[in-house]
Amino acid sequence: MIPASLYLHIPFCRIKCSYCAFNTYINLDNLIEPFVKALIREIQIVGESQPEQLLHTIYIGGGTPSLLSVEQISQILSAINRYFRLTADAEISMESNPADLTPEYVKLVRSLGVNRLSIGMQSANEAELELFARRHDLQAVIRAVDAARRGGFDNLNLDLIYGIPNQTLANWEKSLEVLLNLEPEHVSLYALGLEDGTSLKNWVDNGKVPSPDDDLAADMYDMATDMLGSAGLDQYEISNWAKAGLECRHNLQYWRNLPYPGVGPGAHGYANGVRYSTILSPHRYIKAMTESKQTFDFPRTPATDQATVVDRDNEIAETLIMGLRLTQEGIDRVTFKRRFGEDLLDIHPDVIQRYRSHGLLYVDDQVVKITQQGRLLSNMIFRDLV
Repeated sequence: MIPASLYLHIPFCRIKCSYCAFNTYINLDNLIEPFVKALIREIQIVGESQPEQLLHTIYIGGGTPSLLSVEQISQILSAINRYFRLTADAEISMESNPADLTPEYVKLVRSLGVNRLSIGMQSANEAELELFARRHDLQAVIRAVDAARRGGFDNLNLDLIYGIPNQTLANWEKSLEVLLNLEPEHVSLYALGLEDGTSLKNWVDNGKVPSPDDDLAADMYDMATDMLGSAGLDQYEISNWAKAGLECRHNLQYWRNLPYPGVGPGAHGYANGVRYSTILSPHRYIKAMTESKQTFDFPRTPATDQATVVDRDNEIAETLIMGLRLTQEGIDRVTFKRRFGEDLLDIHPDVIQRYRSHGLLYVDDQVVKITQQGRLLSNMIFRDLV
């Protein structure tokens, strides 16, 4: 049985960030307790439908998981241990808002087995944090990192966003410098996307703030690549850097297109040849998990909203798109042929040769991977491969 990764979506937030298009909700604190009970029920159903399923990573995302109490996190992790088998060295990650990470909270969360924290820093510039409607400032980030270190965490991720309206190269350089001074083991950088339904997109559409500058964002990406590399962080994925051996194992599961059941409102999952998503509404999710008595085949549950059986062609396409994001690992040709019965170069010979000739793909007997020059054009390459 292939070791799986379990994703849990916690949909609650204190404030809706101006850029956020994730399935998140504010002013629903009264639902947190029944939600936790429903989530534990879903964990039970998934676990019992695949007895002895081995997990090697757990990722508690959102939303803002750090809004949950220590007792609620303990209940969730206890349920996972009850209905799944965990590897001895399982990576257990939790996303957090810096404002929530008090020394006591962090210490208790670490004692439950959470061994990796992802802290939503987003920027070191106060004006950018205000634009995003973040409920923390830079000092809160500094305090959160200090609390995490004192609480026993030796594996921290910090997130930053670039390509922000009115952002300058100097501001971006400052954010990178502040981040590097905090010495995280892992860094995730995201180009700002203007998503429908978000406040930030409405502001841009109405002329309240200028549109992001794509060329400037590309320069910011290049600057980050140089600065993070010089600081000893290896770029192992298009948007992710880590110290050696501390790559995010959970996200590697996604990029290798391997199984990851997802639970919670709006979670996405892929397991047993099925790609699926769950009910978005926390109210409907709780109702479904509380009232349904049906039995389901792994990984489906009463909360499953949409599910698609992934055929061979789509599995190949997804494996290529995800795997080529891994800048060092790429697509191992032997592993690919073992999985699909064909060599990658026999499936897409013309496309691969074209991008290879332009210096955007590296190809040898063992691997196909994207080059540094190809990273900024990765979406074009992925589109042609699909």
